Amino acid sequence: MSLIDTHCHLDYFGSAVGEVLQRAREASVEAMISCGTAAADWDKIYNLAGSHPNVHYTVGIHPTNVGGNWERDLEFLESFFHKNLTPVAIGEIGLDYHFPSGNDPDAAALQREVFQQQLAIARQKNCPIIIHSRDAFEDCRRIIDQSGCDWSKIVIHCFSENAEAIRAVNGRGGRASFTGIVTYKSAEIVRQALLAQGIERLMIETDSPYLAPVPFRSRSNEPAFLRETARYIAHLLGMDEAELCARTSENAKHFFKIP
Repeated sequence: MSLIDTHCHLDYFGSAVGEVLQRAREASVEAMISCGTAAADWDKIYNLAGSHPNVHYTVGIHPTNVGGNWERDLEFLESFFHKNLTPVAIGEIGLDYHFPSGNDPDAAALQREVFQQQLAIARQKNCPIIIHSRDAFEDCRRIIDQSGCDWSKIVIHCFSENAEAIRAVNGRGGRASFTGIVTYKSAEIVRQALLAQGIERLMIETDSPYLAPVPFRSRSNEPAFLRETARYIAHLLGMDEAELCARTSENAKHFFKIP
């Protein structure tokens, strides 16, 4: 019952990453996608992916990491598509209005500008796109619509909107991936969204080191814990766990074009 963790941040584990990868193997997590959030982490995850065939990587400027050097950072981002080992996606990119910068009109406008620029690069590269959207779903949807990007290449990671929102995403050809949040007692809205999407486009992730599922909620999350999220979702969907693992892994391989 192999799994693919479609969104984690392995560079956050520092010198302990080897132990994290070993525990992932023991939990039958066959592959992981370590996602970039800022120019400072791209070389780290590129090197990690180069050293571990089961690790893939992405490059992207997270909305809360947008800074004064963003134009230079975008040039650096594009350079990774000319390397021997290229990113499997651009991401995570998007909008985040949850933090104070979201209430600052200038900061929010800059987030939107950098988001638009990264979508343009992704459209040019014809690659998958991982979206971060927090308290900004309608603006994210509108900007993606206006970008001309193919929604079939869009995944909104760590989906936390309602069923109506996921139907809007699916209706455009996009999809959502889900984290351990679905196991939280307070997350009924997220469970209903997952049920509305169903298995056909479902991908699962840890977003580690954040959002550990029950029963590990008080701990730092890691790819090995994806097993608990998969078990919970299988029960939620009324599926055999082995089938859930196989279907979500196949979805991930197809979406990210990984072997």
